[in-house]
Amino acid sequence: MRKATYEDTLRACFLAYGSEAIVNNLLPLFFVIFQHEFAITYSMIAQLILANFATQFFVDILAAKYVDKVGHRLSMIFSHICLGSGLILLAVLPNVLANAYIGMIIAVMTYSVGSAISEVLVSPIVELIPSDAKTSRMSLLHSSYSWGQVITILASSVAISLIGAQYWYVLPLTWALVPIYNIFNFARVPLVPPIPEGKKLSTRGLFTSRLFLVALVLMVCAGASEMVMSQWTSLFAEVGLGVSKVVGDLLGPCLFALFMGIGRTLFGTFGERLNLSNSLALCTALCLICMVTVVLAPVPMVSLLACALTGIGVSIMWPGMFSLSAQLYPRGGTMMFAALALAGDVGCAMGPWVVGRVSDLSRQSEGILALGARLGLGSEQAVLRFGLLVAIVFPMLMLAGIMTLRKQAPQPEYGVVPAVSLDA
Repeated sequence: MRKATYEDTLRACFLAYGSEAIVNNLLPLFFVIFQHEFAITYSMIAQLILANFATQFFVDILAAKYVDKVGHRLSMIFSHICLGSGLILLAVLPNVLANAYIGMIIAVMTYSVGSAISEVLVSPIVELIPSDAKTSRMSLLHSSYSWGQVITILASSVAISLIGAQYWYVLPLTWALVPIYNIFNFARVPLVPPIPEGKKLSTRGLFTSRLFLVALVLMVCAGASEMVMSQWTSLFAEVGLGVSKVVGDLLGPCLFALFMGIGRTLFGTFGERLNLSNSLALCTALCLICMVTVVLAPVPMVSLLACALTGIGVSIMWPGMFSLSAQLYPRGGTMMFAALALAGDVGCAMGPWVVGRVSDLSRQSEGILALGARLGLGSEQAVLRFGLLVAIVFPMLMLAGIMTLRKQAPQPEYGVVPAVSLDA
């Protein structure tokens, strides 16, 4: 057998992010199916999303403390075991338990453990591999999540249309093969040892830095902005816009993921020649404009196009903040990436939950329902649009935070940020 190289390590990391894309984007495709088959509400859907990212939040905290001690290899293997097991449980438990919703929760929490560990470790593993183009490589790494999202949505949507919605459980069983395969990759690829304890930036030094606290707030907003569109677009297209499921999935979340992948790939190719903070500001502004258009556009196809273009807007938010933080704090180590992932997961949980909760509460507002009627919208369309409208607060805060960061941080030239010393 050929000796594994760092190129094999990169491919394993890309596939790890692809596995994360599967578990985060497969379930939303089943929301309408679960509404009909298991009678779950919008609030219950929001709670499923919340369970996913709340679990990741708590695991992020534990992972930050223990993964370096356990070892990156064993941690990644355990991560993929959880990812594969969670997908299998998603296929089995709702159909065998008396309370199908409890089965969904158990499955979601299982694969969320794996997703959290992977999110904490993949970026520092790649960051440690020697390279002169770390910003570009980080964006390319995160593009693998987007391409995984595209493949998951496209293949799953086509499969559902071919085999029928009643056989939805075949899909998680099939997708579980991806993380199971990657277990064997991480068992053999070379890994650069983590930064020794004595050379790491202290946790106190990291969390007392004003710039890093701003970065954490931006990660919350980045996670929320991305997941609002990623998690709700499928249901919004079918219920809120009245298009068919296949058309809604392909022109909504699938195109969203496609454009997000294109944005990350382009930035991965040309990112070293661009100012990172300027790029973040422009993309965030585009995200804000698109989210407003999704809600207010009277033509369904215009809303769907705006959904898709939001993918470009959010494309570099997450990897951009990882790269900027790594440049500012090159000795931040796993703790830094874990803290950023934790903040991102807070946003990922908060954003979709806010949409679902606000949508359900809006049913009780005669004003919102009446306004929707005057605009020719049904009650379901009106409440979903209002829920998504409230979510624009996240890219608004993201944009304000970037402006703050640009004023306080050293200004990079061509994406290179000088390291900040926090030794004192």
